[in-house]
Amino acid sequence: MIQVENIHKSFGDNKVLKGISTSFEKGKTSLIIGQSGSGKTVFLKCLLGLFGLDAGNILYDQDNYANLTLKKKRKLREKMGMVFQGSALFDSMDVADNVRFPLDMFTKQTDEEKNERVHSVLKRVNIVNAEAKFPSEISGGMQKRVAIARAIVMNPKYLFCDEPNSGLDPKTAILIDNLIQEITDEYQMTTVINTHDMNSVMEIGEKIVFLKEGLKAWEGTKEDVFKTDNEAVTDFVYSSELFKKVRQMYIEGKH
Repeated sequence: MIQVENIHKSFGDNKVLKGISTSFEKGKTSLIIGQSGSGKTVFLKCLLGLFGLDAGNILYDQDNYANLTLKKKRKLREKMGMVFQGSALFDSMDVADNVRFPLDMFTKQTDEEKNERVHSVLKRVNIVNAEAKFPSEISGGMQKRVAIARAIVMNPKYLFCDEPNSGLDPKTAILIDNLIQEITDEYQMTTVINTHDMNSVMEIGEKIVFLKEGLKAWEGTKEDVFKTDNEAVTDFVYSSELFKKVRQMYIEGKH
C-alpha cells in the first residue's frame, strides 16, 4: 500500500502539486487522470522517489520515504517496477537481455537463475520465440509486453506505468490493460498508472484519482465515474460523444 499525505512540489515559483492526499491499495489498479499540466507526471515521479517533496509524506507499507537511509531507499527502489511511455527498451539489446537488465544490475543470481526468471516472465506476458529478437524487429504491442516483463522480473511490490497504451491501437491497448490488471492481482502489487485513455479508466479503473491544476479534484472507482456530478470530471471524461452515450445508458439502467 502507498499512502500519500498532503504532498507539495514546486519548481521555482511554479507550484505543481498543491497538497495531494490519497492512497493506493495492494492488488488493485489505480489510475491517475487529468489534463496536460495537471501534475500527473510530477506526481508519478514523486511516487518513484525521483523528485523530492517540498512538504508532505509518502509512505510505502508504513515506511516514510523521507526518513529512510540511502541504503534503504535503494532497497525500496528495487521493489519498484516501471513501465515507461514508449516502452524505453534498449535498442542494442535483444528481448531477453532487456528483461534481464534489472537482474544484472541488482541481483547476484547465477546465469541459470536469471535465464529461468527471464523465460518465466516473458511466458507470462505471452512473448514466445522472440527472446533473440531486437526491439526494432517486434511490434509496438510486443515491445510494451516486453517492457512489462522487465518491470516485473524483480517481482516488485509496486508497479508504476506512464501512459502504457501510448501509440497502441485500441485492441492492443485493451490487451495491455487486461495484462496489467491480471499481473497486479496475480502478484498482489500496488499498481499506479498515469493515463489519458478513457477506455483504460472504464476497463481497469479500480481506483481513479483526478488531478486538476495540481490538486486532487476527485477520486472514486470506474463505477463512480458514471454517477459523479463533479463537473470537472464529467467534462474531462465525457468529452467524447461515445462516453456521453455510455453514461446515459448507465443512468437509465441499460448498461
